[in-house]
Amino acid sequence: MAISTEPTRQAAPPPVGSRKPRDPISWIRAHIVQLAAAGALIYMFLPVMVVVVFSFNDPVGKFNYQWNEFSTEAWTDFCGVAGMCESLSLSFKIGLLATAAATALGTLVAFALGRYRFRGRAGTNLLIFMPMATPEVVLGSSLLTLFINVTVVPLGFWTILIAHIMFLISFVVVTVKARVAGLDPRLEQAAMDLYANESTTFWKITFPLVLPGIVAGALLAFSLSFDDFIITNFNSGSTVTFPMYVWGAAQRGVPPQVNVVGSAMFFIALLLVALGQLVRSRRAR
Repeated sequence: MAISTEPTRQAAPPPVGSRKPRDPISWIRAHIVQLAAAGALIYMFLPVMVVVVFSFNDPVGKFNYQWNEFSTEAWTDFCGVAGMCESLSLSFKIGLLATAAATALGTLVAFALGRYRFRGRAGTNLLIFMPMATPEVVLGSSLLTLFINVTVVPLGFWTILIAHIMFLISFVVVTVKARVAGLDPRLEQAAMDLYANESTTFWKITFPLVLPGIVAGALLAFSLSFDDFIITNFNSGSTVTFPMYVWGAAQRGVPPQVNVVGSAMFFIALLLVALGQLVRSRRAR
């Protein structure tokens, strides 16, 4: 029997950089999380993109529902629609005042619930969630009944402000309380070991650590106040805020300036988030 003395030839290795083509199903399985996240983001931001696009539309007629041609008139002539800037400035005023009051009160309540134990603490935690869990129709009608029986305050600016502060406090408390619960008490103890008094420890250690939660609660409160319609509609009287103006304009034709406001609010919120991430990354470095 003849034995071959020739060396066995091995298969040449694949060239560098070449990859075996993957099965599409395997690729989808490997990237299912990324695909789901991309689909969720598209689903969330598609209406926002429609608002931005139609803010540059020059509609034919009263309704801005079909694309006609590109125009920047809505951005340059922002207050060209009667009553729009007045309602917008009123919503900003109510939002800022309600946010300031709700943030101050909600921060104090969050520190009390997060740092101290007292009789009725569990019941207070339960009551804090009641305005968040109660339907706005029930909340608005209940406040309307209260304001009608208390004839000292007529329906209008002040009743809207009181109602907004009332339901915004819960959101601020929940946001700030989560930040307070995550604080490391050893940092404050270390400051006191270095002869810092309670006031210095609070302003130099505690407050800077809780500040991101306070800012987050304030931003959430302002967005909820600026966007609220149901509670405001019950307690506004003849006062017209921006959401109520949009609701009334929808019956006779929404002007493109409404899309401009929505687009501007979106870009401002996006800018604030980007700035926050930039500041956080610089601190981490």
